[in-house]
Amino acid sequence: MKKNFLKKVLGVALSMTLVAGTLTGCGSGQETKETQEKTETEGGAGALDTSEEVELVMYVVSDRPAGQDAVDENLNKLLKEKLNCTLKINWIGWAEYSNKYPLLYSSGEAFDMAYSATWLNFASLANKGAFKSLDELWPAYAPKNFEKATDAAKMQATIDGHYYCVPTLLSTYNNYGLIYRTDIMEGTDWDGKMETFEDVEKYCDIVKATHPEMEPLDISASGPEWQNVFMFDQGMSYVTKGLNSLLYDPAEEKPQVKAVYDVEGLKGFLEMMTRWNEKGYFSKSALSDTDSGKTANGKAAIKIHNIDSYRDISAQHPEYKFAFSNFVKDIAHLPYTQDCMVISNTSKNPERALAFWDLVTSDQEVYNAFFYGIEGTSYELNDKGQFSITDPDLYTTSAMWAARTDGLNLEQVGTPDDYQTSIDQYESQIVDGKGNEKYTGFVFDTTAVETEVATCNNIYQQYFYPLVLGYTDIDSGLEEFEKQMKVAGIEKIQEEAQRQLDEYIAGLE
Repeated sequence: MKKNFLKKVLGVALSMTLVAGTLTGCGSGQETKETQEKTETEGGAGALDTSEEVELVMYVVSDRPAGQDAVDENLNKLLKEKLNCTLKINWIGWAEYSNKYPLLYSSGEAFDMAYSATWLNFASLANKGAFKSLDELWPAYAPKNFEKATDAAKMQATIDGHYYCVPTLLSTYNNYGLIYRTDIMEGTDWDGKMETFEDVEKYCDIVKATHPEMEPLDISASGPEWQNVFMFDQGMSYVTKGLNSLLYDPAEEKPQVKAVYDVEGLKGFLEMMTRWNEKGYFSKSALSDTDSGKTANGKAAIKIHNIDSYRDISAQHPEYKFAFSNFVKDIAHLPYTQDCMVISNTSKNPERALAFWDLVTSDQEVYNAFFYGIEGTSYELNDKGQFSITDPDLYTTSAMWAARTDGLNLEQVGTPDDYQTSIDQYESQIVDGKGNEKYTGFVFDTTAVETEVATCNNIYQQYFYPLVLGYTDIDSGLEEFEKQMKVAGIEKIQEEAQRQLDEYIAGLE
């Protein structure tokens, strides 16, 4: 059914493209050759009228760099030349995005494009009518981008039979694990292994003995992440990012959604974490510690995240030596809607916006100007073609992460030698339609249970975080946690998640 559905979606899009091309190509018969020449663009959008200069408005989520004015001015010179438009970027800061971002689509403000993602509730907002349908627009005005997008990406961009976003063209992966210092192990009897929790404990014991000024584990007020490492090591996957209380096993023929307190082996994991607390691997007041960069500033030895964070911290701190150990047993692609671009339902220039997107994701010169800025001013290239930001206090790469494109994206100076080797290994391990890869396209729509999800997330932080860090008695703490989660509505969410997961599976058959 999935293949038939996808063929139907793609077929409708292609038909609409042909119809759009026919209608715009015929016109009234009064179009002159001069006018036709004006409408052709380097982005390949065919019948796009670029005779009138327009200002495109884009929203991104991040803090605006101090030197952004110069970057914008440089980009707009290119855009005027190639597409007769300019781009105004509005920034929603990290301190305000959770409240301000959803209001973009209910305020009535006219703007053209915005960064979106699964973690910004893309599916829910699409169902609420926040975005324009791109069935006709995407293939007609961003044909190069549309052609590059995989079938899986197009499927993930589809909500209720219609395209509502342009997904990223950069492949990313669900790897997750330990970013750890190796230089501090020099001169010790460390065996170099970091593949199991037993290995982690041996490593941390050495850190405690040889570097008492450091915390072995980097844990702060943002919460512990070791429970994620445990779940992935067990082969479990979360139903959706941002809801860590429900999981399923993608290896099962028909996966059953489980609450976190029902996952096998959880009590043993909590006993281990209690022991680590007693050994002093992290602060007794970690949940009130606002320093989230302890590994980067040399105060902690192990940070939990993905291989891209490993690449970044290695590049930013060449004075240290880092390594990465992936604990996800079943590597798969992350959803291509993990980073995506949407056209606002209030957009006045959707055609030009998509032509701009086609240009950015196909033209290296424009891509560099948009994503990195000005060579020699905001970034530099070494003899390997790797980039480095000249002054991080003034510049950064673009916060429109959805624009990242395989073949155009540049490698950062200082990228570890084993980074690309690991990526190639991940790609070789992925089997289409198996395990986690089978569920890459599954997006849990929380619209019907938004209140319960918000309440359960609060309960998770309030009751489960202290359990993970060994601050609470395990037996009584688990009992109270389960009780509070059920009161908050976890079973209602679980039922809805199971229904959607079963529906997704049925669509694959």
